[in-house]
Amino acid sequence: MYSLYVFILLLHDAGRETCVFPIPEPHDLFQASQMKFEDFQKDVIRLRKDLRVCTSEVEKVCKVSEEENLQPFKDKMDDFLAQAKSELEALEAQLSSTHSLFLELSVSFSVKPKAGEKEVSPNTVFSVWHEFSSDFKDQWKKENKVILKERIFPAGKEKSSYSVKPKHASGIVSSPLTLNDVTYLSEPRGCLPDHLMTDGEHKYHDCLSS
Repeated sequence: MYSLYVFILLLHDAGRETCVFPIPEPHDLFQASQMKFEDFQKDVIRLRKDLRVCTSEVEKVCKVSEEENLQPFKDKMDDFLAQAKSELEALEAQLSSTHSLFLELSVSFSVKPKAGEKEVSPNTVFSVWHEFSSDFKDQWKKENKVILKERIFPAGKEKSSYSVKPKHASGIVSSPLTLNDVTYLSEPRGCLPDHLMTDGEHKYHDCLSS
């Protein structure tokens, strides 16, 4: 627990309400553990099928329409289909890249597929991290409270060290001497410190010194 305490202490705003949880939230990891690459791949296949159907329908409409009635429908649909195709290809590339990175991550942590799995699933990896994040967050909250108390205690101690200043018979509150006061008192009688004297007082001081 001491190592966790030191780790939290080094965080920005440790012991304050603004301190940010340093690892993924348990809820986010739980959601990640419920995801399946097979489902994403099925969604991409369905989108590609829908795009083919849409493209086919546009071609049919263009074939049966008179030339003067094609615009602006044809140009708008051509732009729409081109953009949809580009976004779908980017989505497929992103899914493939993410899948590959996930498998590399599994290998780096020496995670092996469970019985019946062809490859390591997100559930196998992130369910472990979900448990860790949940336990870590509980301890993180406790240690932050400890640090918060340690921040408050010195402030309370300093506040309690203040004392009421005594009053003289005149009713004037006495104040401790400052460095300027000591400097002033140490000057020869009839003289002021240089930084407090006017031009006339400087001349008077020079006369006394000569």
